Amino acid sequence: MAISTLLRCLSLLAIVSLAAADSAGKSTDENPGQIRLNCGESGSATDADGRAWAGDAASKFAPSMPDAAAASASYKDPSLPSLVPYTTARVFASSSYTYSFLVRPGRAFLRLYFYPSNYGTHAASDALFGVTAGGVTLLRGFNASQTALALNYAYLVREFSVNVSATGTLNVTFIPSSSSSHYAFINGIEIVPTPDMLTSAAPVVPTLANGARPDPMPIRADTAFQTMYRLNVGGESLSPTDDSARLYRSWDNDAPYIFGAAAGVSYGKDANVTIRYPASVPRYVAPEAVYASARSMGPTAQINLNYNLTWILPVDAGFFYLVRLHFCEIQYPITKVNQRSFDVYISNETAREQMDVIAWSGGIGVPVYTDYLVVTAGSGQMDLWVALHPDVATRPVYYDAILNGLEVFKLQTYGDNSLAGESPPISQEQAVDDGSRGGSSKKRKNGFAAALGGAAAGGLLAVLVGLVCACVICRRGRKAAPVLVSEPESSGEQPVHGLPSPNKSSALFNSAQK
Repeated sequence: MAISTLLRCLSLLAIVSLAAADSAGKSTDENPGQIRLNCGESGSATDADGRAWAGDAASKFAPSMPDAAAASASYKDPSLPSLVPYTTARVFASSSYTYSFLVRPGRAFLRLYFYPSNYGTHAASDALFGVTAGGVTLLRGFNASQTALALNYAYLVREFSVNVSATGTLNVTFIPSSSSSHYAFINGIEIVPTPDMLTSAAPVVPTLANGARPDPMPIRADTAFQTMYRLNVGGESLSPTDDSARLYRSWDNDAPYIFGAAAGVSYGKDANVTIRYPASVPRYVAPEAVYASARSMGPTAQINLNYNLTWILPVDAGFFYLVRLHFCEIQYPITKVNQRSFDVYISNETAREQMDVIAWSGGIGVPVYTDYLVVTAGSGQMDLWVALHPDVATRPVYYDAILNGLEVFKLQTYGDNSLAGESPPISQEQAVDDGSRGGSSKKRKNGFAAALGGAAAGGLLAVLVGLVCACVICRRGRKAAPVLVSEPESSGEQPVHGLPSPNKSSALFNSAQK
């Protein structure tokens, strides 16, 4: 009996060992099925966050790479959060190459890691290429070096949410520009399966030409998204390891995106408040830290009635955007209905009137979130505005507004199945940064002395952008405990919501993508 038991145990151990060997690059944590490839490497390695990365050499996801070279970066920028996966790359100079991943059907985050540098004889400035995944164009005419210089970043991460078909195969293809001097490269590829949390029907902004609000618009299940912004409003930046459900999202501080000097006040939850997720808000929607901090307008009702708390978010025009707002009342005395009520504006359109978080959530410490589908028209880049203003119609106890988290996702266009926008961007989420995003997916360079090799011609542009960024950062709001002020003696002020409006057209919705 003892021998039989021993043999069964040894057989089980062998099966487990084979399964582990077969799943190189996959996580064994509470979100199984994750894949991480450290491109240009043959062995496995661990990044600074403790995540395991498998080399792509002889990987089952890349069984044959005769025309793809493994190369090491000529310089390791000190602002890199980890050497893995940034310091080695797979270079595709003569032809396109496709990685074929076996992924469970459904939603997954696809993250592409780029560290522009000289790789062997390939200059950083010569990398010009496109990327497709699952039949969708993710990047087109992408020059990582020029983009990084313009934004003053040492490295770039592009995050997409893709739908993996029932076949369970996700093909990711890198396509160098047709010119013989150009090449494509990739440092790291990460795939993280996720619940489907983006395709529910959402109210549409703006209104139709006749002033009517369109019915909530369903989003096709096969739609691909690009993450444009993920902000922990009023709180510190959250690294991927701080994220919920092992989805490894980065949450950035929102202060750099506040419009003007009126940044309100940021604060954390009261010590005796517990964040309690309702059934309608799964924990994976956002980590507790997002709901445990907030930004409100400030202590003076008279001032609050005469300004909007506004975030400016540069985006590519001509796309639909999903804007997600996270709310949670976290400090006393806000515990009752009609103590704090406010209006929400997106791109100079009223998205919601009389937002009362307590009335919606049912109590203090209970998170809620809402989505809006924003229509943009034109080309190039534009500013997407999100603004809050106290509601005066219901005469709440406190003339104030609150926000805990803000996300913006770009939707693919269905005509050409594309997410590709302006390249390089004139201004994007990385254009300004508070410089404290340790472990985040995109990091500001420490200086220009170690600028990417072969791209010195863009140095002057980078300096100018850096100066602009510094000016914007100086406008950050102060941190303070909220001081809530009830209705002023005279409340005749009118909401101030006449924000500069980006180029938009309701006609785009009327001819919505089919």
